[in-house]
Amino acid sequence: MAAANISSAARRVWKSSNGNSPETASDVEMIFEGKNLKDRLSHPNSLTMYRILATPLLVILLMFPNRFCTFVAALLFSAAAITDYLDGLFARRMGLVSNFGKIMDPLADKILVSSAFIMLTSLGWASAWIVCIIIGRELAITGLRNFIAENQMDLSASKLGKYKTGFQIAAIIPLVFHYPYFGINMHAIGTFFLYGALIFTLWSGIDYFVRFRKLLV
Repeated sequence: MAAANISSAARRVWKSSNGNSPETASDVEMIFEGKNLKDRLSHPNSLTMYRILATPLLVILLMFPNRFCTFVAALLFSAAAITDYLDGLFARRMGLVSNFGKIMDPLADKILVSSAFIMLTSLGWASAWIVCIIIGRELAITGLRNFIAENQMDLSASKLGKYKTGFQIAAIIPLVFHYPYFGINMHAIGTFFLYGALIFTLWSGIDYFVRFRKLLV
């Protein structure tokens, strides 16, 4: 019953964003309505779902910011970040690129990264004003992308967005570790990359809006 509800909800998202139903039996059914567990786990979009499911566990671990929990949380976030690269790679190689993946993959990234930044801010390990700018940019660009998709415009992502994501991940991992390891100040390293993430967040956001404006001219 739960799988059917999720599948139905996903179809509605597809229909509202693309004006039609998902192709064939759809990759949603392959994940949630597969005949066996192996079919579900082997689908590339499962990696996207793992990333979403890892988010609450990350939050729980950071609610207990001792050395052990932060270490596990950092490893968990690192593994989730790796799946961000692998799901797209597997989907292309296996010929399973789908609308579901296009919608959920960036959403899973934003959920994971935003949750990590919010928890780091609550612990006082990341500057709140920087996190506000980063999350605000993500929300603004997401809204703009929805507008572009609904109006059937074409505005591809630039390499600046990839640099932004890279710096955000490079900042979060050491900030979550927090405690020194082998004499290395993890917090200082994370803070350095956090400012780099801020620069690319603003730069990529401005670039996206400028290119969008050119579409309207």
